Amino acid sequence: MKALSKFLHYAQVFSALTTMLEAARRGVVLEELRTIALNEEVDVEFLVRGLSNGRIIVPKNAARGNVEPIGIGEGLRAKVNANVGSSMDLSDINMEVEKAKLAVNYGAHTVMDLSTSGQMDDVRRALLKSVTVPVGTVPIYEAAYMAIRKHGSMVHMTIDDILNAIEMHAKDGVDFMTIHAGVTKEAVEHIRKHPRVAGIVSRGGAIIAAWIIHNGRENPLLENYDLVLDIAREYDFAISLGDGLRPGCQADANDFAQMAELLTISKLVVKSRAKGVQVMVEGPGHMPLDQIEHHVKQAKILVDHAPLYTLGPIVTDVAPGYDHITLAIGGAVAVAAGVDYLCAVYPSEHLGIPLPEDIKQGIVASRIAAHAGDIVRLGGKALKWDLEISKARASLDWEAQFKLSIDPETARRIHRRVPSKSGACSVCGEYCVYLILSKFLGSSAKSAQNLRC
Repeated sequence: MKALSKFLHYAQVFSALTTMLEAARRGVVLEELRTIALNEEVDVEFLVRGLSNGRIIVPKNAARGNVEPIGIGEGLRAKVNANVGSSMDLSDINMEVEKAKLAVNYGAHTVMDLSTSGQMDDVRRALLKSVTVPVGTVPIYEAAYMAIRKHGSMVHMTIDDILNAIEMHAKDGVDFMTIHAGVTKEAVEHIRKHPRVAGIVSRGGAIIAAWIIHNGRENPLLENYDLVLDIAREYDFAISLGDGLRPGCQADANDFAQMAELLTISKLVVKSRAKGVQVMVEGPGHMPLDQIEHHVKQAKILVDHAPLYTLGPIVTDVAPGYDHITLAIGGAVAVAAGVDYLCAVYPSEHLGIPLPEDIKQGIVASRIAAHAGDIVRLGGKALKWDLEISKARASLDWEAQFKLSIDPETARRIHRRVPSKSGACSVCGEYCVYLILSKFLGSSAKSAQNLRC
C-alpha cells in the first residue's frame, strides 16, 4: 500500500514538472547546455538534439545548485568518474572528502559515493557540499544496510525500503544513481545452474541476487521500475542502469548472464526516456582485449546509443596492485569503440579500500585512456592538445610542456631530477635531436643557452 500511495503522490505532481530531457525535446536551450557547449567546443543545437534523443545526458539534480554541468555522450569528450566511499573497516568522512577533492584536482569529472558504513548519509552529504562536480550514489547499499537494521537481513528488504533510500538520496541532491534493475530472476537462476568462475562481483548485483534467491521472486527494482522513474522525474536526476551481472574475470566475459542483463536494460532505457528521465548504461568489468570493440558496438546498438559507462574493461586478471594500468589499456580501446564515460580504477582494486595516495594514479591513468580513445572518436578536436605539446617539445619549451601535461607536477619533478646543461633533457644532453637539427636544418628549436632546465 505504501508503494501505491507513492505512485499516486507522484502522479499528482507530474503536470507541474519538466525535466531537462523534456525541455530539450521542446527545443529549449537551457543555460547548462550553453556552458557545456563552450567547454566542449560544440554547437548548443548539437547538445539539444543529443539530449532530446538520449545520446547525451547532463546529470544534474534539480535540487542541487552548486554543480558545474557536464555532458556525457556521443560527440563529447569521454569523461572520468572517481569512486570514493567509506566501508565497515574504514569510515572517515574527512578522508572521503579529501579523496574526492584530490580526484577532482587531478581531472575527475564526477564523483561517486560507494559508502557502505553506518556513516553513509553523512559521507554523501559532506561530498555534495565539498565538490562542485556531479555526484552519484548506489542507493541499494543504503536500502540493504537499513534492512539489516530493521528486519535482521538484507533479504527482507522491501520495495518501500528501496524507494525510501532513492528518495532520500534525491532530496540530498544526488545527480545520478546506479539502479540495478537489469538483474533478472532468470539470469540469477542461470548462474546457479551454470556457475561462473568469479560469480557475481557487483555488490548491488549480489544484493539483488541474494534477495531473488531467498524470496523466489523477481527483482523488486525491475517490477517497480515505474516508481523509480517517478522519483527520478521529480528530482530530475539521471539513472545509471547498473551492470549487476558484469563479468568479474576474463573467463566470464560476454556470457549468458551478462548479455541477458544487457537485453533487459535495453528495454529499461526505452521506459526511462518515455518518462522524460535521462539514462545511461553501465558496461563490462573484465574483458579480453579482442572482445571489447565488438561488445561496445553491440551494446551501443542494443541500448539505442545511450551513453555507456564502464568500470574498465580490465583486460587481464593477473595484475593486482596495477589495475589502474589494466583499466587504462582496456579503457582506451573502449572509448575508441564508443564508450562515453570511464570509471577510474585505483592500484588498490581487488586488494583494499583506496587511500588518498591511490587516487592520483587511478584518475591520471583513466584520463590518459579517455584522451587516447578521444583521439580516435573525435579526431582533430582531441588531437589539438597533442599538437600543442608536440610543438612545445620540438622547440624545447619546457614550461609549455609542463603546463600541457596531463600531470604537470610529475612532469616537472622528473625533468628536474637530473638537470642537463644543454637545455634539453638529461637523456640526450647536447646530442638532443632538436639541438642538432637547429644547427643544420634551421629548426625552430631554441638555443640551449637561452633555456633553463
